[in-house]
Amino acid sequence: MERIKGLIDAPFTPFYENGEVNYEPIEAYAKLLVNNGLKGVFINGSSGEGYMLTEEERIKLAERWMEAAPEGFKVIVHVGSTCVKTSRNLAAHAQKIGAWGIGAMASPFPKVNRIEELVKYCEEIACGAPELPFYYYHIPAFNGAFLPMVDFLKTVDGRIPNFAGIKYTYESLYEYNQCRLYKDGKFDMLHGQDETILPCLAMGGAQGGIGGTTNYNGKELVGIIEAWKAGDLETAREKQNFSQEVINVICHYRGNIVGGKRIMKLIGLDLGKNRTPFQNMTDAEEAAMKAELEAINFFERCNKF
Repeated sequence: MERIKGLIDAPFTPFYENGEVNYEPIEAYAKLLVNNGLKGVFINGSSGEGYMLTEEERIKLAERWMEAAPEGFKVIVHVGSTCVKTSRNLAAHAQKIGAWGIGAMASPFPKVNRIEELVKYCEEIACGAPELPFYYYHIPAFNGAFLPMVDFLKTVDGRIPNFAGIKYTYESLYEYNQCRLYKDGKFDMLHGQDETILPCLAMGGAQGGIGGTTNYNGKELVGIIEAWKAGDLETAREKQNFSQEVINVICHYRGNIVGGKRIMKLIGLDLGKNRTPFQNMTDAEEAAMKAELEAINFFERCNKF
């Protein structure tokens, strides 16, 4: 299977004021990401509020992103849900429309407590799109699936023909690297934390990643990889430290899904509010966040159209 190189963005889902999905900004959204060095999108995941979308909305979003994606721009569809039948249907649809790949996180209900349960869940989903690479999305902070990923790789190895690797969004750089080293790098280990791109590059194996702050800070995050490849460690460090400063700001405003989505409005692409039960930012919070971003010169360095 082709391995992902470079950074893939996890886009937000645009909503109208009444809470309905707004498909209109997606064409401009795709252009913004391409202009700032992103290689594709991982849609309908955590940043995209995928679990709060209906099956029909998720299907329409996948179709719209495929229409908007330029040649060579990868569209990976997150198909995870609490209903494995729905996930399998979404996977089949992604294959039908020509998506590049699919992925799924562990279901938040019921909580997955055993490796075998997780492998079986992935197995039933992946078979819906046998021609597409399937990535397991490891984000235990969202679903409580704090399972050892090396053991997961050992168990899944050979059982799912189209299993490609893991989108690894967790704090253990040691475990990430052990997964990367499994069978001399058999599986594609996508880095999933924008705050630690540089250390994963330093360990020698990070080739691709999927990020959330890439929506508005992608240019700087791509710059980390470019500086590392050029042997410019000081620039790579500065860009990584700056990216952590940006993350420090959004952590004051309920993280990337809420605070980060409002940043898109501040850089010129209003994607609307978040769906219930997320607590949306007030105008006062928006103004305070803007001031914090201005204090670190964010708007001179952020993604540009």
